[in-house]
Amino acid sequence: MATMEISSESLIGDVIRNLPGGEEVIKKYFGNGCFTCPGMNMESIAFGSMMHGLEPEPIVRELRELAAA
Repeated sequence: MATMEISSESLIGDVIRNLPGGEEVIKKYFGNGCFTCPGMNMESIAFGSMMHGLEPEPIVRELRELAAA
């Protein structure tokens, strides 16, 4: 199985669907709203970070560590 490439431009919905454990990381930083928001299929980690007043780098780093595990 190929490792999912994660960047700040990765779509939140793709991370939730394709990265085992990714849902927990998204929930940790963005809360539960992403799971019912139709924008999750169009909005990147960078956009979500901006909307929540966060820097995307720690989120991307945590998701990459999860993908590498």
